[in-house]
Formats: sequence, structure tokens, C-alpha cells
Amino acid sequence: MKRLRVGVVYGGRSSEHEVSLASAAAVFAHLDRERYEPVAVKIGQDGRWTLAERPPTIASAADTILQPRLDQARTNRSIREVHVVAHPSDETLLTIERVEPGHAGADHTGDAIVNGLGLDVMFPIVHGPYGEDGTLQGLLELANIPYVGAGVLAAAVGMDKAVMKELFAARGLPVVKHQVILRQTWRADRSATIDRLEQQLRFPMFVKPANLGSSVGISRVAEPCGLADALDLAAQFDRKIVVEEAVTPCREIECGVLGNDAPEASVPGEIVTSREFYDYEAKYLDDRSVTTIPASLDPDQTDTIRRMAVAAFQAIDGAGMARVDFLLGRDDGRLFLNEINTHPGFTTISMFAKMWSASGVAYGEMLDRLIALAIERHTDKQETRTSVTRDPTGTGTSDR
Repeated sequence: MKRLRVGVVYGGRSSEHEVSLASAAAVFAHLDRERYEPVAVKIGQDGRWTLAERPPTIASAADTILQPRLDQARTNRSIREVHVVAHPSDETLLTIERVEPGHAGADHTGDAIVNGLGLDVMFPIVHGPYGEDGTLQGLLELANIPYVGAGVLAAAVGMDKAVMKELFAARGLPVVKHQVILRQTWRADRSATIDRLEQQLRFPMFVKPANLGSSVGISRVAEPCGLADALDLAAQFDRKIVVEEAVTPCREIECGVLGNDAPEASVPGEIVTSREFYDYEAKYLDDRSVTTIPASLDPDQTDTIRRMAVAAFQAIDGAGMARVDFLLGRDDGRLFLNEINTHPGFTTISMFAKMWSASGVAYGEMLDRLIALAIERHTDKQETRTSVTRDPTGTGTSDR
């Protein structure tokens, strides 16, 4: 059987770059080489795409954060740039090798060797803006190549916490009371903004950048004196800020979803964080947080969470995978849908993978299913007509 050539795209120019390296390392380690031929495509923090000499091997984001970066371009070595061919083509990527003087085939400084590279499917493992937010997905749509995960719409909505809450509410899914603040509004009148928040919401509050993941830029604010600093921090990462009433005390429950038009939910899991809330440090830099999978829930709670996870996935027109996060009140048992993550952390020890493992789907099998789902969705989209005068299906019908 011919192996599928899978382009694994990772890195990216966001604050979640290191998280992406760890996720991609796990994917490379577990792709079945008898079925797939993986191709490592790295997006640097400057946004440049290159064909990596070797895939990443780090186990966690902390491995990169706590030691000097070793991925800088080496002197006197050629660099193979990568450019996606933004139209349907047998050559998905163009690789451009800019060679040094003295290199075989190079006569002048700046000479380049250009080659085409065809891929069967793309596997984006790019967390955060410029990768998880629909921008990368739009490029892959132009290239007309199958790709793993959410489409343009679901990726964009899944990144924007403000818009996703609107869609959840429209579907009747419970969300916490919140306000959305624009960065320019905050900077134009800080006093009026704080007054508005204090009138509309109760402390403690969570202040979050609308378009970011991995808990970057998030603050828990217990008293009014901390609100301004939290808004300043969130405004460094996005032009739109979401401020929410905290559910306290609460349990943090998560649930994985796999599928396209008929998605399935995993068993739920629970996180008991080592810090005030499950922030970036608790997720990636210390190992004191505890996860329980399956979560200790009664059957009705489990069924409700799994059903709501699928409903949230469908509300944003999800595809492939997602992790859905919930807040469960300890005292009153009220359940709130917190957010959906269309590109969750993807290491073998990430919650998404562990919840599916507990549901009977091992990591390697999960990769197989995701690639199959990508091809299934792409095949279905090819049936969509793009002309009113020609019939691409060959059925003889026409809209003329």
C-alpha cells in the first residue's frame, strides 16, 4: 500500500510556539511509518516556513523554555524555504534552497534551487494566532489539500472566546456572565471601563485575551484594585478582552471530541491545579497539577457533559477534533461551558490524548482517525459545485 505523505506543520509566530513544538514531537514519534511518510515543515517565530532538517523531539514546552534555543540557522548551511502553492496542484509545496557560494551548482551568491513537493494531507500542529485561528486553514483551502482539524470558520470561532460564547448562548448552552472590552475602549477611558465592569459583574473575575490559548495573558482578579493591571496584561496579547465572572468554588472538567458530521465525545477528565487557576505555568512548567480520568462524576453529569461537548462542537461547525472545557460549581452543581479548543495540546500526556486513551483510543490510532477524517471531509467538499454552467459531477444536470 502506498504510504500517505503527511506534511506536519508546527511552530508559528505566536506565544504558543513552544507548546506547538512539543505537540509536533509527539505526532512525529507516533505516526506509523508503514502507512505514512511524514514531512517536517516548521514555521519560525518570524513567520518563515522551512523544511526542517529533523523533527522536534522535546517532550514538553518547558524543555524549550528553560534552555537556550538550538534551532537558529547554522552558518554556512543551506536553508530550504517552503511556500504553499495557493491553488490546486500536484505540487503542494515549493521548496527553495538558497545556497552559499561554493555549494555544488551555485555560481553566485543568492542562487537558489527550486523543487516541488506533493503532499497527500497536511497535519497542522500550530497553536494560537496565525495557525489555529483560521488563517492557516484558509491557505490550505486555497491549495485544495486535505488537512486535519477544524475548517476556517470553526478555527476562527474556536480561537475567539467572545464570538464562541455568542454561538454557545444562541444554542442554549450555559455560559458564564461576561463582558467584552476592546483595547482601544480601555485605553481611551480606563475609569469608565472599570466602572462598567464593576456594575455588570461580580468579583472574583477572570480577564482574558479573546484570541489566545494555553492560558497566556489570563488573570484572576479577586478585588477591584487588581482589575486595571489585568486589563493591561490582556491588552498586550489581543485587541479584544473577555472579562468573566468566576465560578467559585468550581471544578475544571474537560471532554474530547472526535469526528466530522457525526462527532463522538470521550470520557470526561478533571484537572486539580497546583495554582490559583490552571495557568500557563501550571500547564507546562510544573508537574504538581493532578488529572483524574475519568472524572469523578455521577452518570447524569457525565452524560450531560458529553452531550454538551458534542453540541459545542457542532455549534461552531467543528471538524476533526476539539477539547471542550467546563466549569462545574462545587456547591450548587451548576455546569457552564467555558470554551472549546480546536487545536488542543497534543502530546501523549495532554488531556486530550489521555481522555481518548481512557476511552479506548490509543494515541497512534487517534492519529489514524484524524487523518482519515481529514480525507473524508476533503472528499465530501469536492462534491460541491463551483460553477453554475458546468457540471463537475458528470451527472448531466446544469444550472444554466
